[in-house]
Amino acid sequence: MDISRNGRVPALRVEKLRKTYKNGLVALDDVSLEIPAGKFFGLLGPNGAGKTTLINSVVNLVRPDSGKVEVFGRDAYADFRAARAMIGVSPQEINLDKFLTVQETLRYHAGYYGVPKKKARERAEELLERFNLGYKRKERVNTLSGGMKRRVLFARALMHDPKVLFLDEPTAGVDIELRYKLWEYIRELNRGGLTILLTTHYLEEAEELCEEVALINGGRIAAQDTSAGLKERYGVSNIEDVYLKVVGRNAG
Repeated sequence: MDISRNGRVPALRVEKLRKTYKNGLVALDDVSLEIPAGKFFGLLGPNGAGKTTLINSVVNLVRPDSGKVEVFGRDAYADFRAARAMIGVSPQEINLDKFLTVQETLRYHAGYYGVPKKKARERAEELLERFNLGYKRKERVNTLSGGMKRRVLFARALMHDPKVLFLDEPTAGVDIELRYKLWEYIRELNRGGLTILLTTHYLEEAEELCEEVALINGGRIAAQDTSAGLKERYGVSNIEDVYLKVVGRNAG
């Protein structure tokens, strides 16, 4: 088991991950990344930069051509079940079963991870209340608004009490009020010790929430540091200007 420089096992360690799709697209080009336990980490980049491929590689939805992934020291491929059980994912694409109710969606997810039924019921109630979905519990998810579907995805990702939470564009398509409420809850989760990896196109969201940020472009990590460190390095006052300098059209 590898130990990071601070003497603790990192929440996520990615080493030299490569993935080339059949059409020749190099989605990941020797990507290496280490996220300490308890960190709020942001992954920024344009569409097609490799963000979703990286997340899918970690959770074994995409098998990389080479490289290594560890989740709290567990090999994500050789010890897939143990590694995957520690990860919650709120995906960019809404992938809810339209025939299930909100309540069933949460409970079935918990069952998939072996959460005992009593605990699953209690956890579902807690999350339904937290995300203001209690009055929709018996409605099928296909009847919900886009913002409510986002809330269900978020709640579902937390049902098995993961140690690492991947949020892939979690506030896409939601109104400003809900976005701020989700920010508040995400912060609370992180303060409680949950490691969070956030991808977002809302650069102010990354600046507001993330302790450390990596910018990815063309399947490579182009820059990585704290928000303050990146702004100082590139001589700008906000993450948006860092983004434009590092991975924008005029980068380089």
